[in-house]
Amino acid sequence: MAMATAKLSSPATSLLAGGRTRRSAPARRATVIRAAAGSYSDELVSTAKSVASPGRGILAIDESNATCGKRLSSIGLDNTEANRQAYRQLLLTTAGLGEYISGAILFEETLYQSTTDGKKFVDCLKDQNIMPGIKVDKGLVPLPGSNNESWCQGLDGLASRCAEYYKQGARFAKWRTVVSIPCGPSALAVKEAAWGLARYAAIAQDNGLVPIVEPEILLDGDHGIERTLEVAEKVWSEVFFYLAQNNVLFEGILLKPSMVTPGAEHKQKASPEAIAKHTLTMLRRRVPPAVPGIMFLSGGQSEVEATLNLNAMNQSPNPWHVSFSYARALQNSVLKTWQGRPENVEAAQKALLTRAKANSLAQLGRYTGEGESDEAKKGMFQKGYTY
Repeated sequence: MAMATAKLSSPATSLLAGGRTRRSAPARRATVIRAAAGSYSDELVSTAKSVASPGRGILAIDESNATCGKRLSSIGLDNTEANRQAYRQLLLTTAGLGEYISGAILFEETLYQSTTDGKKFVDCLKDQNIMPGIKVDKGLVPLPGSNNESWCQGLDGLASRCAEYYKQGARFAKWRTVVSIPCGPSALAVKEAAWGLARYAAIAQDNGLVPIVEPEILLDGDHGIERTLEVAEKVWSEVFFYLAQNNVLFEGILLKPSMVTPGAEHKQKASPEAIAKHTLTMLRRRVPPAVPGIMFLSGGQSEVEATLNLNAMNQSPNPWHVSFSYARALQNSVLKTWQGRPENVEAAQKALLTRAKANSLAQLGRYTGEGESDEAKKGMFQKGYTY
């Protein structure tokens, strides 16, 4: 009897009339989490927390082979698997990268590749405590019935692909869809984007992958910052409505939003302080504090702009880890330093560490912008840019 009494008086339970027990709030919450994300719930929460760790962010190198080819052609290299492998080996074998980078989003080809010495890229990342991630969407296609807008394909076969990616070592996933302000956006496009993201997130969690939820609001347009804020609030409201409908575990996701900025063709640029104010306003209105990490995309901002804006958002405490998931804003200087030459690999890796450290400082709210090169200050916006 003493043993039974001790069990019933534990913090997780209390005795009700008729000998029934009632679980405490933490115990009920744990049950809800397990129900929402299945057998992987604890691992999902742990993975998300690891990626959203202080002073670290995500290196996004998940460009499709075609887009990677555009990057390589900018330095005079052919788009071959060997050249793609050489470039990604340069990035993923950079010593000390794990001090500033907590996750790396890979394209499918890269997830299965190895270094020229035969070491799997996934193992290169794990050795530096960097979580391997994987792009799982199949790209954008025209959305019938919309105002020249797009929708993201890739739900067919997603569960089996996620299961295979997990076996290969991936622990989080990314699905990118887009919203265009000049095209409306139409209610149809917003709903399609939100529903697709929610279905993907539920499927990814069911197979052990933390989903990065990314409805990118494109920089294209001449609209002001208030219009961007209005659209961003609408989009994220819809996204979280459908995430909840699909029983997605909020503690086991990461967000990859656009910063709230004026359109790239707007006559007046906004200061980092104004961008931070509008972006954080949107997040506080729409994103539950249960979400562990906000990993911003750079979206064509210059390397320095993206870092200054992130720094401005970390000048006071936030309910979530506010960090980065940058592609061009981490890689631009690296590519131009490398130029495809083996003798430049070390210098290019130093360039990567410089950018990664700058954004690490910005995540901690300690970046000053001193000593940045003119090249790092050049904008990278391309109208109608595709990945």
